[in-house]
Amino acid sequence: MIDAGKPAAAAGTLRLGDLKVNRMGFGAMRVAGPDIWGEPKDRAAHRAEASYGPDVSEILIAEALHPYPADLVIGTKGGLTRPSRHRWDENGRPEHLRRAVDGSLKRLRLECIDLYQFHAPDPKVPYAESLGALVELQRAGKIRHLGISNVSLRELEHARRIAAIVSVQNEYNIENRESDSVLAACQQAGIAFIPWYPLGAGRALRSAKVKKIASRLGATPAQVALAWLLARSPVMLPIPGTGSIAHLEENAAAATLRLAPEDLAELAAA
Repeated sequence: MIDAGKPAAAAGTLRLGDLKVNRMGFGAMRVAGPDIWGEPKDRAAHRAEASYGPDVSEILIAEALHPYPADLVIGTKGGLTRPSRHRWDENGRPEHLRRAVDGSLKRLRLECIDLYQFHAPDPKVPYAESLGALVELQRAGKIRHLGISNVSLRELEHARRIAAIVSVQNEYNIENRESDSVLAACQQAGIAFIPWYPLGAGRALRSAKVKKIASRLGATPAQVALAWLLARSPVMLPIPGTGSIAHLEENAAAATLRLAPEDLAELAAA
């Protein structure tokens, strides 16, 4: 059953380097307009990274939350460009990453970004060059901790030889478990694993098994899918995104949902 009286903190905590964070976060991608492009239709309804908007999510975060609470941890990403609404182009050139970090600092009104994640390996730029530029920015005090995204197990191992990696963000959900080996490596190393598309772009919500368990527990399919992620690994850090207050509250309440062993066994084959 869902306990509506408890916050997302019911999911427990994990470490991002020297930072302790709740295991249920918020992904700000969806606060931008349709297709993650432009401003939202209703800015008043929203209580980060240059690709999201572009720039809109970071601006909205600063408008809503600055000056930031002392315990708030903000993560953003760089390494993609948006030349048009439907394009997401990798750009791992060091000069681009330096501009991206400076832009994020300005938009977020920060002197140092808690967590900066390299959005995706750029096939035109050696991985070591991209990560090396971010390490330099970290040494300069502009980045506190580094993460990577959209990586294979081999790329994770490569990255860890270059920098201290505290997080990995790959696509992962009940319907897509292709990053199981990366998740296992993160768990062994104590690296946070942040699943993007935690609801599988809605596919997980249409699963017959998910809907059956949700009905039995008095929960929603989204809550079951998020609770499964939290149960999957102690380093799992879902950051479901939404532009709706109602969905935000629904997602946060998933932290209080405990799936029984038989529920987990049934979902294991989903």
